[in-house]
Amino acid sequence: MRFILLLNINNMVVFHNKKTWTRVNMAFHRSADAPGEFCVRCRNMKKLILITFVLAAAYFVVTESGLVSTQRTGVVDTISGGDQILTSAFANHRSNVQVQGGGTVTKVLADDNDGSRHQRFIIQLGSGQTLLIAHNIDLSIRIDSLKVGDRVAFNGEYEWNPQGGVIHWTHHDPAGRHPSGWIKHNGRTYQ
Repeated sequence: MRFILLLNINNMVVFHNKKTWTRVNMAFHRSADAPGEFCVRCRNMKKLILITFVLAAAYFVVTESGLVSTQRTGVVDTISGGDQILTSAFANHRSNVQVQGGGTVTKVLADDNDGSRHQRFIIQLGSGQTLLIAHNIDLSIRIDSLKVGDRVAFNGEYEWNPQGGVIHWTHHDPAGRHPSGWIKHNGRTYQ
């Protein structure tokens, strides 16, 4: 038997055959064969609705937690507004600014091994501003092929300093409390 299911808050409409629409109120529709029990079709519909809800909730949790990356790979030469946001944040001494941007590597520095380990390098934005990128390699993969002149794109948190600023949080947050960041280099996303 084929049927179509339409939902609203108070009831369910089930198409039983080509000629008849039957309106079923889930709270009162009971089986004639077993008093006090919902009919088999209604029980199956409730199971289907529950399974659909659980799958939708699981999908939301997995995609929002950063366990599965929904980001596209590849370096983006210009990310709209990134340079302007960073220029403004630097001029106004602002920190804790989540931003996307891109630039050219001007210097690869030694790793910072105090506390959490960070791969460090300096990039220059299209505006001429320089930024230190501090990429946590305890939570993300190290970018081994990085060299001066390479283009990178990033998503992270800007912290002001007199030299131009620092971008950090270029990785996923295992606790899920901070927006996930990333670095894109040579077609690969490091998160």
